[in-house]
Amino acid sequence: MGTAGRITTVSSNGEYTFTKPNRDSITLLAGLGVEGDIHSGVTVKHRSRIAQDPTQPNLRQVHLIHEELFDEVRDAGFEVRPGDLGENITTSGIDLLALPTGTVLRLGDEAVVEVTGLRNPCLQIDNFQQGLLKQVVGRDGDGNVVRRAGIMSVVRTGGVVRPGDTITVDLPDGPHRPLERV
Repeated sequence: MGTAGRITTVSSNGEYTFTKPNRDSITLLAGLGVEGDIHSGVTVKHRSRIAQDPTQPNLRQVHLIHEELFDEVRDAGFEVRPGDLGENITTSGIDLLALPTGTVLRLGDEAVVEVTGLRNPCLQIDNFQQGLLKQVVGRDGDGNVVRRAGIMSVVRTGGVVRPGDTITVDLPDGPHRPLERV
């Protein structure tokens, strides 16, 4: 068992909207995502991905964002709350962006997700708050793109997830591959 963090908020939405309302709990369904969420399914559900190839596997079933990001963007003058950026699970105490591909996250008593990659932030973020996109996507000293708008995962084992639940991190074996956008 690895490091532990905490779920602070859970969110879902059955409609295509940018933000997702906070819930008392969400139910993760193995191989699908969040029950009743518009992005749940075996194949891609994000509109841009459907346009490219609707038969692609859905590697973006559950979106997680670290609550610490909200503090960082607040320092730059932006007010962002859990669910505002469309995430399903808001976390605390885990450096999500540093996790390698294939990391397993145990959420609460039952649910298990596998990390597939980084969320690729889109222009909708600037529609939500002008200038916010620049806060969550930037470049490092070497000119590489740095995406900070959370990570994506697939559901391996279903279960109910609630605010206050613990998150246990199990890193994959062998050479770790850094997260890439999915």
